[in-house]
Amino acid sequence: MRFDIVTDTFAPDVNGVAMTLSRLVDGLRERGHMVHIIRTGGANGARQTVAPSVSLPGYKEVRIGLPGPFKLRKRWMKRRPDAIYVATESPLGVSAIRAAKSLEIPAATGFHTNFHQYMEQYRLGGLQPAAMAYLKRVHRRANVTMAPTAEVVSMLEDEGFENVALMGRGVDTRLFQPSKRDPALRAEWGARGGSPVALIVGRVAAEKNLVLAMECFRRMRERVPDLQCVCVGGGPLLETLKEKNSFVHFAGVRTGRDLARYYASSDILLFPSETETFGNVLLEAMASGLVTVSYDYAASAQHVRHGINGLKATKGNSHEFVELAEDSLVRWQGGMREQALRTTSELGWDRVVDVFEGNLGRIAREGRRRSLSLKQRKQQLQKEYRTVFISDVHLGTPDSKVHEVIDFLKQVRCRKLVLNGDIIDGWALKRGSRWRKRHSRFIRQVLKKVEKEDTEVIYCRGNHDDILDRFLPLAFGPVNFVKEHIHHGVDGKKYLVVHGDGFDSVSTHHKWLARLGAVCYDSMLSVNRLYNRFRAWRGKGYYSLSKKVKARVKSAVSFVDNYEFQLQQYARHRKCDGIICGHIHTPEDKQVEGIHYLNSGDWVESLTAIVEHVDGRMELISYEEFLDAQSGGPPRGSCQDHHASRESGSMRKPVNGEASLSA
Repeated sequence: MRFDIVTDTFAPDVNGVAMTLSRLVDGLRERGHMVHIIRTGGANGARQTVAPSVSLPGYKEVRIGLPGPFKLRKRWMKRRPDAIYVATESPLGVSAIRAAKSLEIPAATGFHTNFHQYMEQYRLGGLQPAAMAYLKRVHRRANVTMAPTAEVVSMLEDEGFENVALMGRGVDTRLFQPSKRDPALRAEWGARGGSPVALIVGRVAAEKNLVLAMECFRRMRERVPDLQCVCVGGGPLLETLKEKNSFVHFAGVRTGRDLARYYASSDILLFPSETETFGNVLLEAMASGLVTVSYDYAASAQHVRHGINGLKATKGNSHEFVELAEDSLVRWQGGMREQALRTTSELGWDRVVDVFEGNLGRIAREGRRRSLSLKQRKQQLQKEYRTVFISDVHLGTPDSKVHEVIDFLKQVRCRKLVLNGDIIDGWALKRGSRWRKRHSRFIRQVLKKVEKEDTEVIYCRGNHDDILDRFLPLAFGPVNFVKEHIHHGVDGKKYLVVHGDGFDSVSTHHKWLARLGAVCYDSMLSVNRLYNRFRAWRGKGYYSLSKKVKARVKSAVSFVDNYEFQLQQYARHRKCDGIICGHIHTPEDKQVEGIHYLNSGDWVESLTAIVEHVDGRMELISYEEFLDAQSGGPPRGSCQDHHASRESGSMRKPVNGEASLSA
């Protein structure tokens, strides 16, 4: 199979994530799979692509991948992988998941790092809920999230993560073993034959709790003055620790056989970190025959038996950790080292690669089955309507929910599709707004329905696409451009279909003011977009400024009521039983004095449409409710019920009953 792995770190980077990925990639390639790495930093071998990145401020060793959705889509359209694996939750990783989903490529993610817990170490504890909410949004887009321990799996499931699978970690016992012990290296440290060496391995950073490790070193040297202390690793705290702890041998970054030599030449490993998702260092030290001192969680909880093959303290109890570090000076020459070797002898990487390969293979096969039967499934799942009415898509603006409306059209089959005005926002395009590829995909989707489903399309002009006025009426085969349309229902009722801007005095008599209002509305949407990103970052639901303004401003409420009344009067004047309109972005379905008033809302905020069922029944539906019905989920009730549920505190995204001030 062909797999692409997207990551912010890879060999020769020195950290647990890079090491784990290197083992997994080597294992997959040995089994005949084609694996390509998309990474930050510099390429270190064939079948690698370097993505743009920036260094984390104050932590130059860590690089953050920048988003690259277009490059990723271009690559995967040419060389489509069977599945992708995203190892890091950076902007690069997020864009990879989105690109894969848009191409219907299965995506797996790995939960390698407790970034949300790092906040406490950098005095940003108040941001932990926001960080967890961000991680949850990233991982729930994946087909499966792989976590290293049962403890982490349970934590993620408690936080609301879905499709979490256990994928443990291994250790290369051919590399890390006691036979790599080097007397010459010990002599460099000043360690005599019978004196112990205590070791720390990892990033020299705040999240690794190295201040506690240095305190342990001091206490241990008080008991055994001959003790030599060694710290392997690099990071932002390296120079600070060097200045304050001159008795420690700071060896910098060590890798491969050199690192194995440092492990085997030591006797005790201190592993004081409290933020690991696993902790590969612990297994490497045990495989090298060291007595380990760690906290009872992650790898330690899974593999260390206290007092038998290692020592472990209650997580968070630094006093107990220091006592065990001192106790290790008594135990380092006992049988604990032999027990550690026995434990790790059964923890080779082959078993881990089996699980990784199995998870990727499973989602790849599921994706292939979905792809093979996609056309058939779409035909089976398409909801049959006689007519669909949508309006106010506003193609050409950044707030147009194009993906959602395209998805809706893909899942419905209708004899007639009525596009009731403001489908294209000519005003915004004149102001310099950009036409995106996704906007063109909407046009192609409509034409596809004409060609493949024999759908009749009626396009009623609106005020934002009023450039059509000079050409109306106009017809291209089954596609008709008109100012207004009379729809004849199955039951013999007549509905007048009109965008509705002609009944807005501002749009009709003060066009300059309407255009100014459109600019203000777009600005409000921009502010609203940024505000809701902040709310989502904090784990909160969507909030619509336009809805609140319209609900609270008395003149806005009066405008809507007057607008609806005039359209009902116009329908009665045209001897119609009902009227179907858009324009004010306020979805509505009600009977007033014998006239059926229907407003299809918009695809900017409300995401609603009017549908005519095969039996002639008219209904206002929302995109979310439609998806629930298609997936067999529990119905959410009417549009009004859904609106009420949002008012009472629901965390779902808004779609229904939300008015705007767009003219």
